[in-house]
Amino acid sequence: MSQLEAWMTSSRRKPLIVRGARQVGKTWLVREFAHRNFGALAHIVFLENEVMRAVFDGSLDPDRLLTAIGAYTGTNSLDGNTLVFLDEVQECPRALTALKMLCEQRPEVPVVAAGSLLGIALNRADDAQGNLARISWPVGKVEYLNMHPMTFREFLHAVGQGQLAELIRPDAIELVSAMGETYEDLLRSYLFTGGMPEAVQAYVDTRMLGAARNVQQRLLLDYEHDFAKHVRSASEAEHIRELWRSIPTQIARETGSNRFIYAQVKRGGRGRTYKDAVSWLTDSGLVTKVQRITRPNIPLRAYEDDSSFKLYLLDVGLLGAALHLDVRTILRGNELFTHAKGVYAEQYVCQQLVATDGIRPSATGSESQTTSMAPWYWSADGKRSKGEVDFLYECDGRVVPLEVKAGTSVKSGSIARFAKEHGITRSLRLSLKGYADQGWIVNYPLYAANLLPLVP
Repeated sequence: MSQLEAWMTSSRRKPLIVRGARQVGKTWLVREFAHRNFGALAHIVFLENEVMRAVFDGSLDPDRLLTAIGAYTGTNSLDGNTLVFLDEVQECPRALTALKMLCEQRPEVPVVAAGSLLGIALNRADDAQGNLARISWPVGKVEYLNMHPMTFREFLHAVGQGQLAELIRPDAIELVSAMGETYEDLLRSYLFTGGMPEAVQAYVDTRMLGAARNVQQRLLLDYEHDFAKHVRSASEAEHIRELWRSIPTQIARETGSNRFIYAQVKRGGRGRTYKDAVSWLTDSGLVTKVQRITRPNIPLRAYEDDSSFKLYLLDVGLLGAALHLDVRTILRGNELFTHAKGVYAEQYVCQQLVATDGIRPSATGSESQTTSMAPWYWSADGKRSKGEVDFLYECDGRVVPLEVKAGTSVKSGSIARFAKEHGITRSLRLSLKGYADQGWIVNYPLYAANLLPLVP
């Protein structure tokens, strides 16, 4: 919400595209933003809306479009005090094209577009005859806001623990560590419910974890139905479905690295069969692809190994639902954290890193956009040496190695060897232990993952 308000008051404002997977709260956020800040909302939903799609099939003259939008919604969409909201915009690619003209000719009109499959729409739009069509993307004429499932900090606010959420700040980390038992209990609940808004709302309304699980199971089915709706062949949909179902078991693999292996999707599986499925799931926002890097040098992207990567789901609660995690596990101490080789801790940390992409918390908890948080990982080649560093990211021009420990045992052989070999003097660890600065590595509690990115 604060980022939307900053966009609204910017003197260089352009139309805004809100991106994110289905059901992460895009529509609710924009509608609530309009309610708080504008006199009216002109909300166009393109899903099964033949009337407005036909309008955009004609001339894209901004005055013509805004007049039609105003007539359809009963608003004055030209007055500058009405937020024009183009929802499910992936269903009308020409509406994306129209954003360029709106930016250039009607910059005073606030326009927000939102869609859950924008990456798919950009790469795979079909024309009326079913042929691949080219979208004229409004390059340089739009701004972006990426939405993700709720972070642990946002979850704390949702369950009525706002004071605990606001306390998680760098300048209060020792106090937060002293309250570890309270935070760990809440983190267990978050690892089960995850951050999908409807699942969290079900838990808040009933205080029953099973209610959140019912929502998660329905969402998993809904996502699978999307595969067939948005691809051009049954075989392509089946490849996406097979890969999607393989990801949770590969994340939770008990032995070795959880590097993604095509052959474990299906016997004899190859990259040429499933490579497009990986791209589809990544473009849709359902999966995060974490690439291996060969050396920890700036920029990390220049040292990516295209052949090795990990895949994580968009939400830790959905991972638990896909793995049929028993609700009773949450009652058995730290078992949830250590279950399946600490899979939930690693998924959780990846989710927090992605959700804070470009947002840097200050010492007082306020936010400023100063960094990129796309995570990578490192592993040895397995021939001359072994070992793995769970995540690496860039912050303030430095590479920060990050190790995730699911329990209180914090032996750090791999990251220690990695840091020594590459001359890295400070690293980070997240674990169930409290804050501790050991010189070469700084330990933060798992429940403080929202503090990232930071330089140790």
